[in-house]
Amino acid sequence: MTEALIELGEVVAMAKPEAVKSQRITYDELTLVSDAGSIIELLKFLQGNAACQFTTLVDICGVDYPDREQRFEVVYHLLSMRQNHRIRISMPVAEDEIVPSCIELYPAADWFEREVFDMYGVMFSGHPDLRRILTDYGFRGHPLRKDFPTTGYIEVRYDEEQKRVVYEPVKLTQDYRQFDFMSPWEGAEYILPGDEKES
Repeated sequence: MTEALIELGEVVAMAKPEAVKSQRITYDELTLVSDAGSIIELLKFLQGNAACQFTTLVDICGVDYPDREQRFEVVYHLLSMRQNHRIRISMPVAEDEIVPSCIELYPAADWFEREVFDMYGVMFSGHPDLRRILTDYGFRGHPLRKDFPTTGYIEVRYDEEQKRVVYEPVKLTQDYRQFDFMSPWEGAEYILPGDEKES
């Protein structure tokens, strides 16, 4: 599989040298690094070329690296069912940079791009309906940014008991976050519902 991915990376890099800044194989997946100016051209090639045929957009997600000059990465995950390959395209994006929408190539990008916009604040030009998708319309900020405050915001929700919309300060409970990252064998110290039968 790795040899096929290396060969695929070479084919794409030779065909689109201006669009592929670098490439690597990580966890048995080919990762190409591109930029906002070349991403649509690269996606068109990956979708239409006979050696690629990446016709399925699996996901678009964001990553926040606050210490970098190009703070965000927009990451595209594509699948070629014909070739049985997966590919990842990573694109560094500055905080004020606008990324072209790929919705014309992949209609599934609609909600993915809205989610990246909502969670990270990355703008997509050419998107027909770029608005928040997971947070409330009046929500301020972008929750998956590393500098997003965990307190001080107001939650708007419908209260079934009061039969009205209520506004409450956001409280992020940390009591259940007892993870042992060093041992895959030890679980949480508290008993989950249903586990008490085993005792």
